[in-house]
Amino acid sequence: MSKGAKFKQILCLCGAKPERFRSLWGHGWRWILLLLTAGLIGCGPSGGPATPTPTITYEYDGPGPTPTPWPVVQEEPGGNGHPTLADFWQGRAEFVVEVEDTGLPRGESDTIVMGNGELWSYLHASDRSAGTVDRCGDPVEFPGCTVIYKSTDGGYTFHHEEPPVCQFECRRCPCDPERDHVTQQQYPRVHYDGETMVLVYEYLGRVMLRRSEDGLHWSKPQRVDETGIWKLWLADCPAAERIGPHPFVRYDYECLAGGPPGIYVEDGTAYVFLAVGQNPGGMGCYYGPVKGNAKRFKRCEHNPLFRGANEYGPLEEKGPQTNPYFDFRTISAAEVVRVGERYYMLYEGVRGPGSGDPGDSQFGLGLARSLTDRIDGPWERFPGNPILVDLPGNIGLGHADLVVIRGQTILYTALERDKRSRLALVWKR
Repeated sequence: MSKGAKFKQILCLCGAKPERFRSLWGHGWRWILLLLTAGLIGCGPSGGPATPTPTITYEYDGPGPTPTPWPVVQEEPGGNGHPTLADFWQGRAEFVVEVEDTGLPRGESDTIVMGNGELWSYLHASDRSAGTVDRCGDPVEFPGCTVIYKSTDGGYTFHHEEPPVCQFECRRCPCDPERDHVTQQQYPRVHYDGETMVLVYEYLGRVMLRRSEDGLHWSKPQRVDETGIWKLWLADCPAAERIGPHPFVRYDYECLAGGPPGIYVEDGTAYVFLAVGQNPGGMGCYYGPVKGNAKRFKRCEHNPLFRGANEYGPLEEKGPQTNPYFDFRTISAAEVVRVGERYYMLYEGVRGPGSGDPGDSQFGLGLARSLTDRIDGPWERFPGNPILVDLPGNIGLGHADLVVIRGQTILYTALERDKRSRLALVWKR
């Protein structure tokens, strides 16, 4: 029996008739889980109450969870005497590990703080990786759809629903992979400006955008215009988006403006960050009104904001000696925060594949900052890149996730191959 079928069976045991399953799925399934959690309906063995699950309690003095969470605007970094990324840049601060394994998947996450003290982390997952089902109750193929992992202990540990459920409604059941993107809603990034939550994700190299007021109910997807990966016979592309030769990749596609995206909203303008070009890779952006049609977003005037290494480097080397070339092939997965009059960005740099590698390899985490008080302008890369881990790194390292809690900058990333850790930015001693 599939996990989706098992979940339908659980709903039936708890009072949801099979013929009402699909209508309940879009509106009432969370209430069913809430009733289960509260013990108002039994769903344990033989219809008895479910056995409580042991939990680990961390010291956390924030507000406790409530039944009606709501997103809040991320506070500015540096409050309560904590350092910022500007201090990290100047060598006065460092990241230290607080929790080695948070329960988040290693691949990626993007976390926001809710008004009730919970932390919600958006990421993509499939039936293979986490038992994920779509909004019709069917298993989701790899790489998967956007789901939420939640933390009720201040962001030290995260968990998902059983099973995890795709965030976005399907137009009709069964879900259609092409129409609903249910099998590829990769690398989601979210930003809340106090009124609208904007989410971007990758679908077949293109950047898709959705909006929400509460982080749960989402608009239909809009494609950021002219994003994707293509050949010149289909359409021309600016020089910044051209793909150059790579020593270990067969030359095929010729233009790139897409991949794992980033999002930042300020003063009514949404900035969408994306990979532009390859070999060397660049960081580009599009912009438009936060509530405007993404199809009408425009390229930033200063594309690319910055470029990676100009060459692959030593052909047979893949270790720390190749750190200067970590972002040669692709730059993407931007995570942006404002500190004072500048913007700071964490990003993924990919160098490989290398000789004999079956696919992408050699991942690093980079840091960059704007040279002015504008996003659409020149940027510079941190001279100590890559940060935290030397090459060859691992998948998930570059998909960094920053959140500010009581003024302290918290980072979620994969320092090791099979774990996603929580790090805190602290003053150097």
